[in-house]
Amino acid sequence: MAHSIYICSAEGNTGKSTVALGALDTLTRRATRVGVFRPVARSTDERDYVLELLLAHEGVVDLSYDDAIGVGYEAVHADPEGALATIVRRFKAVEAQCDAVVVLGSDYTDVGSPTELAFNARIAANLGAPVLLVLGGRVGQGRVRSERLGESDARTPEDLAQLAELAIDELAREHATLLGIVANRADPGRLVEIAAAVERAASDEARATDASTTGGLLISAIPEDPFLVAPSMRAIMHAVDGELYAGDPDLLDREALGVVIAAMSMEHVLTRLIEGAVVIVPGDRSEVLLGVLTAHASATFPSISGIILNGGFPTPEAVERLIEGLKAGLPILRTELSSYDTAVAVTQTRGRLAAESQRKRDTALALFETHVDGQALLDRLDLARTDVVTPLMFEYGLLERARRARKHIVLPEGYDDRILRAAATLLARDVAELTILGEEIEIRARAIGLGLDISRAQVVSNHDSVLVYRFADEYRRRRAHKGVTLEQARDTVQDVSYFGTMMVELGLADGMVSGAAHTTAHTIRPSFEIVKTQPGVEVVSSVFLMALADRVLVYGDCAIVPDPTAEQLADIAISSARTAAQFGIEPRVAMLSYSTGESGSGADVDKVRRATALARERAPELAVEGPIQYDAAADAAVARTKLPDSDVAGRATVFIFPDLNTGNNTYKAVQRSAGAVAIGPVLQGLRKPVNDLSRGALVQDIVNTVAITAIQAAEGSDA
Repeated sequence: MAHSIYICSAEGNTGKSTVALGALDTLTRRATRVGVFRPVARSTDERDYVLELLLAHEGVVDLSYDDAIGVGYEAVHADPEGALATIVRRFKAVEAQCDAVVVLGSDYTDVGSPTELAFNARIAANLGAPVLLVLGGRVGQGRVRSERLGESDARTPEDLAQLAELAIDELAREHATLLGIVANRADPGRLVEIAAAVERAASDEARATDASTTGGLLISAIPEDPFLVAPSMRAIMHAVDGELYAGDPDLLDREALGVVIAAMSMEHVLTRLIEGAVVIVPGDRSEVLLGVLTAHASATFPSISGIILNGGFPTPEAVERLIEGLKAGLPILRTELSSYDTAVAVTQTRGRLAAESQRKRDTALALFETHVDGQALLDRLDLARTDVVTPLMFEYGLLERARRARKHIVLPEGYDDRILRAAATLLARDVAELTILGEEIEIRARAIGLGLDISRAQVVSNHDSVLVYRFADEYRRRRAHKGVTLEQARDTVQDVSYFGTMMVELGLADGMVSGAAHTTAHTIRPSFEIVKTQPGVEVVSSVFLMALADRVLVYGDCAIVPDPTAEQLADIAISSARTAAQFGIEPRVAMLSYSTGESGSGADVDKVRRATALARERAPELAVEGPIQYDAAADAAVARTKLPDSDVAGRATVFIFPDLNTGNNTYKAVQRSAGAVAIGPVLQGLRKPVNDLSRGALVQDIVNTVAITAIQAAEGSDA
């Protein structure tokens, strides 16, 4: 039977999608099949963006949008009992496919009704799902009191305690089980007071009503984050019934944090500009438009999110040419509305947590992780632990270990958008401290334009004169035997790979991740020259962590050494076993060949046989078998026939390939044919961690590799 959680609120606009996303993310860390269900859809006219966000989350079972919906508001109004029966029936179909289900209650998007919480409580009781109640921490959600979009007054601890009492009483009348309460969008300065007040109210009300709870209530308070309530430029464009007149369409997904009405002279407009604002400019004020564009391009003024030209006035042809030539990328919208109507439409536009906003998703998850005890949530749901390790579970484990390690990683390829997106995620999730290489104004401007927050990252120019001098002097000293002069060293260390490697070697960073825009050779050559190998390690090699559907295997070497000798192959086996242990995989090493045991002969088999003997000699504590064929190493039935007395055969976790040709092709075949997630290559054998990315790396690949590098750095780069 699935273990479900019902997330609902007592009113609209509480931001419970943040709580739902966080709960879903937490459940996927333990359960292998997690589902999503929406008992009452927001609308039948357009798709539910919150449901789409949750369905798109990694680790959610393959459910269609329609399968994840119970009924619409119309069905509830027409026949509440019939609607409830349909909801239960459709939920059971989802539950049958899952180990856990996140159920997201209605959004109060219909005509307000005092019975909506009661109906949610009835649904939860009939689904057998305990309720995680979300309280809204703001008065008059979405009412703007200043130029800051989404701003509204904070509720006091007493207000929230009273709201909790009323909601708990409603839940109890419908026999719903209360799991916990989250005060969301709470006053950041009063989180402890709020949690304490809600907890007291919940305890008093539970005693008074004999309300059902599960193992003690989980009480949390999540602070208001201005960014989460900010609308995107795309949402604003729809709100003003406008069109994109100029600029980069991709930047429409950037959020607008405030609004400025620029209907005054330019000198007064300049003093009112704020970071992330959308600026409303009358369409016939070309001089104001050009002034705002110039201010946006200037390093001495705030970076704005967009401009709205209102009134429907045509833009002079000369001004259009000038805008085109500026190539600012800043979205400029055009609307027929008046200045007043435009301002009203903008201020009434709600921010929403949707799939297209990476920054909002990262922010929401970070807030939930920081302020809600995920382990306590899992314990209260009584989800059984499993020996199965899915790719998503493994990735979560990497992030958690890296977060504990608190290491500093340098990313040399700051001009690649994937690096900036990964950096924003890493910083939001507090995975590592980061230095990004590039010119600071350019890097930060691009990140802002993409709607990313990398403010906590250091941005360092690889042409910084002080560091270049220091690095060049050190590089010349180390490479003097090769005849390298100081002038040559200066040129060399300004290359981003050399610059980043020198940062690692001299202790300015704990590790480096590069390769999204450079070849493997370009990325790792500096480490061969500068970082060198660990004592006792003959060769730098690599492994891929192959995350299959239910376990993680280690493949080596698939990226570095083309045709290793027996001695090098033994070295690779020992290093790979250490890497496996470092990432929680019990090392059982299979030295692969086209022959198993003593059945074959030839130069290739003899090399593997000798490498196996050397590995056993150098690391007698390791479980090593070889030569052995892949099927005998991986399949217990085959192993019983070919090597019945082996401790490794049929149970291998570390697969060592005899050459790069075999290893590289095999990992790619398994990746594509079995749907495995290939994490790596992870370099091993270096004194300090430097890791390479595929030039086709996705943002999540970069995030994983940074986490791996941080773990290696924390453990002394033993891998």
